[in-house]
Amino acid sequence: MDFAISRRRMVEQHIKSRGVTDALVLEAMLQVPRHLFVEDALAGQAYGDYPLPIGHRQTISQPYMVAVMTEALQLKGGERVLEIGTGSGYQTAVLARIAGRVYSVERIPELARRARRILDQIGCSNVNIKVTDGTFGWEEQMPFDAILVTAGAPSIPRGYLEQLGVGGKLVIPVGSLGSQVLMRVTKTAEGRFEEERLLDCRFVPLIGGNGWQNDEY
Repeated sequence: MDFAISRRRMVEQHIKSRGVTDALVLEAMLQVPRHLFVEDALAGQAYGDYPLPIGHRQTISQPYMVAVMTEALQLKGGERVLEIGTGSGYQTAVLARIAGRVYSVERIPELARRARRILDQIGCSNVNIKVTDGTFGWEEQMPFDAILVTAGAPSIPRGYLEQLGVGGKLVIPVGSLGSQVLMRVTKTAEGRFEEERLLDCRFVPLIGGNGWQNDEY
């Protein structure tokens, strides 16, 4: 299979044609080999516009959603980005193609190790991964220019807002276990925020002290 052709078709048919216009996002999605971030048996499906299982009850998000969430951050290049939920590492790699440095938090050690290996393989040397409860963010590395959360939260953890720099943007799915709304929160000044509702979505739950508890999932 010619994955470069599949990647270009994915961007043209599933992303660009549906309204994503950010040139940096489109180029990143053309560059990142999505098939490396799924199991070998699923490589042939990697460029379809749907999520795929990656084990541990987690998924790799559909390409369109990855593009929409990345575009919503309004990155220009060179930023410090916090990602909550490394997962397969695919979204991480897309961010790394644009941002200056990505700090990614994952609660499942096996996923973090696998993502690290693939990110190293494709040369994403500007990514730091930490295994911990992502609902608390990464306080030691604050402030961040952007924060992207790849799991659905019952509400917005206060720590994310505190770790966001002024002018920075937080993109996070918020809602019930079954469905969420993708929110963008812009920090306009210390202690002041503007919220926008972007679209309906459905993500795996954000598990942790400031999210859903394991016995609720």
